[in-house]
Amino acid sequence: MNSRNYYAMTDMAIARELGQRLEQIRLEANIPQKQIADELGISEGTYRSAIKGKARLEVVIGIMRILGRLDNLDGFLPPEPFSPLELLKLEGKKRRRAGTRRDSTSSDNDADEDW
Repeated sequence: MNSRNYYAMTDMAIARELGQRLEQIRLEANIPQKQIADELGISEGTYRSAIKGKARLEVVIGIMRILGRLDNLDGFLPPEPFSPLELLKLEGKKRRRAGTRRDSTSSDNDADEDW
């Protein structure tokens, strides 16, 4: 089990860690970088940037798909469903639509300014 303190790491260091893990999986699967890049429609340089932690999320997801590791997403960020009691509590508070912003300068204020 990994005992890293991710809170002590920078965001970039965590991104590099994820990239290195993906690269290790690729190496173990014996898949060339070029093959992954070609399947994703990206350059090999873009792939190399991804494994250094500099990639769009879509690229990381694509690499995981090609490596057959999409099932790892649940371990990465597992869904956390509400308990039935929490759902009942929230039922009456569900937002149906976004509210409109009230203009800070209303016509009533304009009338007062004419004085």
